[in-house]
Amino acid sequence: MPDITSAVLEFSGGSLALSRPGTEDPSLRAWSAADELLLQESLSQLEAAPNSRVLVVDDQYGALTLGLSEFSPDVVADNAQLGAALAQNTRQNPDRATPAQTYSWQQPPVGPYDLVLLKIPRETDYLAWLLRWANSVLKPDGTLLAAGMIKHLPDRSVDVFAAAIDVKNVSRAVKKARVITCGRGQATLSNWPGTWKGYQLERAGVRVDAMPAVFAREKLDIGTRLMLPHVESVVKPCQPDARVLDLACGNGVLGLSALAAKPNIDITFSDVSSQAVLSARRNIEAAFPEAKASFVHADGLTGASEPFERIILNPPFHEGGVVGDHIALRLFEQASRGLSATGRLLMVGNRHLGYHRSLRRFFSQVRQLDANPKFVVFEAWQG
Repeated sequence: MPDITSAVLEFSGGSLALSRPGTEDPSLRAWSAADELLLQESLSQLEAAPNSRVLVVDDQYGALTLGLSEFSPDVVADNAQLGAALAQNTRQNPDRATPAQTYSWQQPPVGPYDLVLLKIPRETDYLAWLLRWANSVLKPDGTLLAAGMIKHLPDRSVDVFAAAIDVKNVSRAVKKARVITCGRGQATLSNWPGTWKGYQLERAGVRVDAMPAVFAREKLDIGTRLMLPHVESVVKPCQPDARVLDLACGNGVLGLSALAAKPNIDITFSDVSSQAVLSARRNIEAAFPEAKASFVHADGLTGASEPFERIILNPPFHEGGVVGDHIALRLFEQASRGLSATGRLLMVGNRHLGYHRSLRRFFSQVRQLDANPKFVVFEAWQG
């Protein structure tokens, strides 16, 4: 039975009861008009070529994957949340089959494909990367269907498409969404300079690079900058081999700083983005090749077998266009359960989100360590 947050998507291939994992807010729908357009256009094409090999790229909550289940699409997504969304929404739609495997950029699928469906991301560089990658898996006569909400399309979208792929048609706007029909282009990722960008982290004396889907990949964000001096003071008292977690690690800059302060810790880097995990791994292997480090692609703190002595966190405050503290609240709750009895959480957050109140829901002790007009650094633990 669909849960109370489900809504029903009606389309030419039937109907789907869909909900978003991790929230009970009924106003947060699990699909957009861009999903509807992609389903409509792809089903029209597949009606004429039902044996096509299909790939879905960056489906968010399963609308595309489950809507096309009769065609057994392969699925690749940067965001680990898709796995939980597919599991939840498959239970609500038992007549729809889930793919045996959901690929990520750590292990992408291998073409060639007749039809590729792509949800257009907000990041210009990530869109350029995706289009070049899509060229490598499309058949010579294959079709790419890319759709997004017009207000969320990245800057210079027209130029990005034109530089990478053969644009055949741009649809009219429907419910403030648009679908772009493309053929395979000549641009590839080989020698493309946009895959890795980064900066020098002067405090730790290391280079920090990241792939296109990673937050703040070209410069140190101001929240992390405020937090960095406190990473050293919080990590240094740890015993050798103490377990430390860089949660929502991004490019791994916080964990890199922890290793610079205490090289003999046992550190885990975890992020919902597979490109973030790949980036953190590259940076740690380059700067601290002897470090005892592990890398986890997961939605939050899941599956940890032992508690952590320190968790360092700069939580995301937006998800799919929704801004708020719902992600941070989930991470705080997970961190409170994932810390050892003597463990500490070190985090930075936007001042206006009032994290001092949120943290006290899960920790008996909360201490402000630093602040500026936009961000606040807290340490939290159980007394």
